[in-house]
Amino acid sequence: MSATTTTASSQGGTPKVSKISEAVIRIAGNSQDGIQAIGGFLARLAGRSEQEVMTFMTIPATISGGPSIFQVRIGSGEVLSAGDEADVLLAFYQHSYEGHLASLRKGGIVLFDADHVVPKPEWEKDYRHVPVKISSLTIEAIGGTAKDKGKNIFALGLIARMFDLNTAKLEKLIGERFGGKDESVLKNALAAFHAGYGYSMGNLTDLFQFSEAQQKGQPQVVMNGNEALAFGLIAAGVRFGAGYPITPWSDIMEILRRELPKYGGMFIQCEDEIASAAMALGASYAGRVAVTGSSGPGIALKMECIGWGIMSETPLVVVDIQRGGPSTGMPTNVEQSDLNIATYGSHGDAPRVVLAPANVEDCFYTAIEAVNIANKYHVPVFILSDQAIATRIEAFPEPDLKKVCQDIAPDLSPVPDYKPYDLTAVDGTSRRVVPGTRILSGKYPVATGLEHDEYGHPSGSPKMHLQMTARRRKKLQSLASTFAAPKVYGPPEGNVLLVGWGSTQGPLREAVDRSRAAGDSVSSLNIRHISPLPNGLEDIFSGFNHVIVVEMNDEGLYGYGQLAAILRARFCDPKIRAVNKTDGLTYKVKEIIERVKTVIAAPAKA
Repeated sequence: MSATTTTASSQGGTPKVSKISEAVIRIAGNSQDGIQAIGGFLARLAGRSEQEVMTFMTIPATISGGPSIFQVRIGSGEVLSAGDEADVLLAFYQHSYEGHLASLRKGGIVLFDADHVVPKPEWEKDYRHVPVKISSLTIEAIGGTAKDKGKNIFALGLIARMFDLNTAKLEKLIGERFGGKDESVLKNALAAFHAGYGYSMGNLTDLFQFSEAQQKGQPQVVMNGNEALAFGLIAAGVRFGAGYPITPWSDIMEILRRELPKYGGMFIQCEDEIASAAMALGASYAGRVAVTGSSGPGIALKMECIGWGIMSETPLVVVDIQRGGPSTGMPTNVEQSDLNIATYGSHGDAPRVVLAPANVEDCFYTAIEAVNIANKYHVPVFILSDQAIATRIEAFPEPDLKKVCQDIAPDLSPVPDYKPYDLTAVDGTSRRVVPGTRILSGKYPVATGLEHDEYGHPSGSPKMHLQMTARRRKKLQSLASTFAAPKVYGPPEGNVLLVGWGSTQGPLREAVDRSRAAGDSVSSLNIRHISPLPNGLEDIFSGFNHVIVVEMNDEGLYGYGQLAAILRARFCDPKIRAVNKTDGLTYKVKEIIERVKTVIAAPAKA
């Protein structure tokens, strides 16, 4: 709420109302308290009010619950990150209060459940404490057995009152969430919401009102990255998927399992990751592009099959929602450390395509691009998302479904002859002819993991292996030539270029805005085509004195993160350096700015 624009004066004990352009609200409790539901309601309300929104959440890795947070940043202008500091902390427990008060800006409001939290006197001078007996008041409102299932909605009412939110829209959202359940569930939820909204919050002397959002002129949709990916795959024409549950990929499985049958498709949960990849490859070979997915440990298991897909040149989309690793690592925390396995995993020379969506909206369109590349170039395509995008909620313009939805059903028209591995094909890519198509020459090809001739028949010829290896490589070199150079955020020349991929795009752009406002010459670049890289990057890098790659993985044995190492290997440019971290949390904007300054101050290594 630092961007307060107008203030109405307080009169006669009535709380004053301040106009604000944005607010960061952090909700801290346990995973079973429904704090994600509160954040989700706030985020979806923002989207339906044409405001911008971005969220951040952490959940415990344990099944039985544990400390959890949900942070939502709502703004009437552009929102590029979930916010460095909270303006309001809603704390349900003592550990929520003590563990997260440091995330609150000085002078911020801590709204706490006085049934469970005892404030510390030494902190009361720095923060505005607002006690409310949330648990017991929820019991009064809806009954004694429902306190743990209703206090989040009571708290939502408190926040709605504090920020003068649109109660009619919130009631509608609550109805959409609980309307399909027993009638008493919705009734209790609305009762808890109204009780919270009507409660007078003691010593809170300020209420807040968001300034009018800029009208965007077209409907917005609100969803998280996993939802955007799943619906993007459906829009792209995918009608078959196979997978095995793992956090944070499982949400995509659930959506595809529920939605694909509506379009004549299906999703199968297999007995393991290997079976999932094999089944998806079989479905792809039979016709349409299919999808499988996982996170780090599951991706490792799929690699044997993905190697087969590369050798047989079978199109496939592989979704990797990255989390902290290796092994089962930190399954509910973010990391960008699967880039190497996505790019180089499997055995032999096994070129494949790797795309990294930059935000929730980009997840939708990246899914379509991945399907089309797989279909045209007959190659597995990785979509490398991460836990931060997967779970964060954003609002973006509703896609024009009439334009983006496509039918990728195979053309079964007879063909005179068909060499799936034609060495004379332009750009190394033949037309795709699927099983069931009549081939007039009578020469039907085969698919195998062995090296093969142009019809797919196994061959141990050294010359053939050399030619086929080169052909598989040339396909992707041809693809790379179609990628436009990414656009620089900020001036195209200057002192520092921040380079990122995936979910760091927003925080990097906000770091650019803050740095430039402070007089520093900083721009940023997001690379979404990771493998192959787009052409033109060296020209962009030449315009800057420092190129700093900011990513969420380890600096490695030689001091560079995974993308930084690829870029240094590609361009042999010593001014490419790295900022890395592996704490399982997303970058704060101030953290980027401070660490980049430290790197620039250090001498560059050759």
